[in-house]
Amino acid sequence: MINEKLAKIWYGGDYNPEQWDTETVKEDMRMFKLAGIDVATVNVFSWALNQPNEDTYNLEWLDETIDRLYRNGIYVCLATGTAAHPAWMAKKYPDVLRVDYQGRKRAFGGRHNSCPNSPTYRKYAEKMAGVLAERYKDHPALLIWHVSNEYSGYCYCERCAAGFREWLKARYSTLDHLNQAWNTRFWGHTFYDWDEIVPPNELSEEWGGNRTNFQGISLDYRRFMSDSLLDCYKLEYRAIKEKTPNIPVTTNLMGFYPELNYFEWAKSMDVVSWDNYPAIDTPVSFTAMTHDLMRGLKGGQPFMLMEQTPSQQNWQPYNSLKRPGVMRLWSYQAVARGADTVMFFQLRRSIGACEKFHGAVIEHVGHEHTRVFRETAELGRELQQLGDKLLDSRLDARVAIVYDWENRWAIELSSGPSIALNYVNEVHKYYDSLFRMNIQTDMIGVEENLDQYDIVIAPVLYMVKPGFAQKLERFVAAGGTFVTTFFSGIVNEKDLVTIGGYPGELRPLLGIWAEEIDALLPDQTNRIVMKQEIGALKGSYSCGILCDLIHAEGAEVLAEYGADFYKGMPALTRNRFGKGQAYYIAFSPESAFVDALLANLCEEKGVAPLADAPAGVEVTRRSKDGSSFLFLLNHNAEEATVKVGPEYTQDLLTGQAVSGVITLAGRGVSILSN
Repeated sequence: MINEKLAKIWYGGDYNPEQWDTETVKEDMRMFKLAGIDVATVNVFSWALNQPNEDTYNLEWLDETIDRLYRNGIYVCLATGTAAHPAWMAKKYPDVLRVDYQGRKRAFGGRHNSCPNSPTYRKYAEKMAGVLAERYKDHPALLIWHVSNEYSGYCYCERCAAGFREWLKARYSTLDHLNQAWNTRFWGHTFYDWDEIVPPNELSEEWGGNRTNFQGISLDYRRFMSDSLLDCYKLEYRAIKEKTPNIPVTTNLMGFYPELNYFEWAKSMDVVSWDNYPAIDTPVSFTAMTHDLMRGLKGGQPFMLMEQTPSQQNWQPYNSLKRPGVMRLWSYQAVARGADTVMFFQLRRSIGACEKFHGAVIEHVGHEHTRVFRETAELGRELQQLGDKLLDSRLDARVAIVYDWENRWAIELSSGPSIALNYVNEVHKYYDSLFRMNIQTDMIGVEENLDQYDIVIAPVLYMVKPGFAQKLERFVAAGGTFVTTFFSGIVNEKDLVTIGGYPGELRPLLGIWAEEIDALLPDQTNRIVMKQEIGALKGSYSCGILCDLIHAEGAEVLAEYGADFYKGMPALTRNRFGKGQAYYIAFSPESAFVDALLANLCEEKGVAPLADAPAGVEVTRRSKDGSSFLFLLNHNAEEATVKVGPEYTQDLLTGQAVSGVITLAGRGVSILSN
């Protein structure tokens, strides 16, 4: 449980009473009660209001806000407000200002505008966190701390350059080791003094965001920047924990956001929280995969849905409304996949600046007689009804997909072999297949223990980190099934090629070696032809993007290429290793192939779907203390019928008894208990 003070699924969101007059705030309290709001996130961007100069803190407004909320039965998620430094700080201490990718010094403006290695920023952010912790440490409204907001963005200033050099000294100890790691004899880049090293941006090694001359340099700078921003978080975390050791601390993450290694960040977070903003055409399975990734950051621990919109975003190209029922449906999707909170940005819609058209529980009209408010109030009533039944329950999966931010960085920075290769899309291809089969799946990092899984899938495992190949070998030898794909086992953690033939360290496990990689043009495809019918796998399938030209050295060849000069070469192999088996998919497949392969593997391992559900119905299961909760979510606009096991006897949302067959309304939800 995140905090036992509020033993239910938290319901609320970001609230900015400092933008409103007293009468409006009083009206907010009335409407929050109608909506069932019990948590308000406050003080997210109030640094300038709280600290008008370096020696003065004006927190009386925040005292009044927290007191008022608590009097009205609403707890507080208290932010530190350090996501945007005040204008006076930028004017007096310009070291807080970032230098952008093009090498330009920023002026004051926007947010996330602070250099993470600025001693001024770090000093005052840490101090602000400490001041707030001291002031509110005993306030009964305080549920959780919210440090900064959506950390993001890199800096390329001189202080970051100096910090990068110190980070490199700690990582490599000597320039000889660094030169070897970066392969600097290429293009005459050998460094003889640490001060010769500069950040990789458009003034030096990079162009276009992810194009670089030296992958090792750019990869390390991403690690350094992720660590630098994490250090800023840790400074505030420690200042808070010194005063409030028993209050949890979080910061809101952003799903598959590319710039930060969230597996490292999660180690310093008491609970993971994240902001969910899918577009109207985002695949439902992609949102589900992101929820599962956020849950996987801390080994399956429940997470917080910190932000979502009740109606529409303001920053996408086309900010479509959530259709009736969709807000409720997507809220329960988060809960179904491990969220113990449902929270919004924002509770009242702003009247000015760039978020005035971002949806809110209370719209500009200012009263409760709106579709959005009615829907949020109904959800609030349901969450009150559920109480603590679901809290701290876990999802039990026997299939896992490996995701690694550093692997993603390395692939995106790679010069070739194809601009069409997208790591996240390839991962989603396998997740989507399992999602449509209603096979519960964990998204895990390379440090996760694999013993609990029967099947582990690692698409495009380009970078093999130290010890991971051996971990996979132990998993397969003990009876597990491992699946990986083309462009895997190519480099080590320094982005240096493992010589001796791809897939490098994975070669003994997979029983194959690859000599070439063919990149297909967007309108090109090849075919793979099954050598034998293996369950649902039969006939031939289309493939594209990349094709590895491989040779079997112990592995059984299950399929071959059907065209081009490598026609007849192995395309799908299976290698027996100990008690288990390892598959290599040498191409980027169409979904029909993935569906057939994974259906076979799940059947072999006895991994069954959670329910017999039609297309468009999502099924998950949370469990605790011997009880199971089966979530049925109908993403179709029309009703759907689902067959469930006899162990489920009651619908928690309606209180009605159930037996065997459930009919869901369009965009309807059922939560069944045993």
